[in-house]
Amino acid sequence: MKFKSMLLLSLTAIVSLAMSSRPSGVVSAQSAILYQQMTLTQRAAFVTEKAREISRKISGNDYEFTTAFEMEIQKAVDMYARRIGNNAGDSPGKSDARFVFERGQTVAPTLIKAFKAHNVAPVIGLYIPLIESEYINIQSPNSMGALGMFQFVPATGEHYGLSAAELLDVDKSADAAARYIADGINQFSSDRMKEALALLAYNRGGKNVESDIAALVNDQNRACSICALTEQRDKLDKTFRNESVYYVPRFFAAAIIGENPQAFGLSTRPLSSFEGKQ
Repeated sequence: MKFKSMLLLSLTAIVSLAMSSRPSGVVSAQSAILYQQMTLTQRAAFVTEKAREISRKISGNDYEFTTAFEMEIQKAVDMYARRIGNNAGDSPGKSDARFVFERGQTVAPTLIKAFKAHNVAPVIGLYIPLIESEYINIQSPNSMGALGMFQFVPATGEHYGLSAAELLDVDKSADAAARYIADGINQFSSDRMKEALALLAYNRGGKNVESDIAALVNDQNRACSICALTEQRDKLDKTFRNESVYYVPRFFAAAIIGENPQAFGLSTRPLSSFEGKQ
């Protein structure tokens, strides 16, 4: 018994030493601490790790984000996280984010199927409609005439074979969105961040993104072209500065939360796990 007690004390001391040697800014994968309870340093480390995971899911590679771009993602994560449990009802853009991710569960199988059919990472299809419409199939056109969950304008919808009525068909609009992203990835195929640029093009248009790259991306900043555009926003037009600059960071933020729901206090599984669960 004495030997066992001494052994137990020794093991306890080893565990304590190991725990005390862990850097204070690092949150263990097994830690129960919520993102909302983390220190700023811990949040930054969490976002860095999870953004890399999302980049691998959409591209198969690690994106070389700059610290400044990761901060943009973190701002967007904080924005969505503040809405979790805010008891603000279900008004788009302000509502309790729990409603948003619950809606995402219901359409996830459709989105995953559509994007897989066109060899586009399903995670891209899962989170475009979150930032476009928060998974609401919007019936009334906005100032640009955009409709539906994927917010296609009629001209773009027509280009991808959608009639005006079909803009409100989730299956058909998801298929069109997958083809749109596939075309964007092909358009920017020479860039290692082609998926992120395709996402930007979904918001801004491929020709505009090509012009942005030609103006601002060079050999010194090409490793992260999306970072270069974001960090030189003042050199681009008002539409980019007021809207497009936030699009890709918000995509990554939405995906970080949706693929790590328990880290944010959401009682659900990652949206990508709802494949075939209709």
